[in-house]
Amino acid sequence: MLELRPNCELCDRDLPPGSVDARICSYECTYCANCVETVLHNVCPTCGGGIAPRPIRPARSWRPEKRLGLGFDPASDVRRHSPFSAEEIKAHVARIRHLAPDER
Repeated sequence: MLELRPNCELCDRDLPPGSVDARICSYECTYCANCVETVLHNVCPTCGGGIAPRPIRPARSWRPEKRLGLGFDPASDVRRHSPFSAEEIKAHVARIRHLAPDER
């Protein structure tokens, strides 16, 4: 299941489990919609892949026998930050942003 990281790894904006502004890559690197659009241009600074809206885990268990939902599988509270400098991210994004995610 997804870790549901609590913050944007670039600007440190809070991204609670129900946030419609949370975005992730296939490795779960997590960013806010603003950073994806204005800084990253849909390029993950770690893997180079595309970034998509993060699914929202239901707050309640709609099938109690399955023990699903945030009550059973809470979001992570471990804040993460990109290990790359702004300059490294800018160069990485510039190098591959012209390629569609499925071509990277």
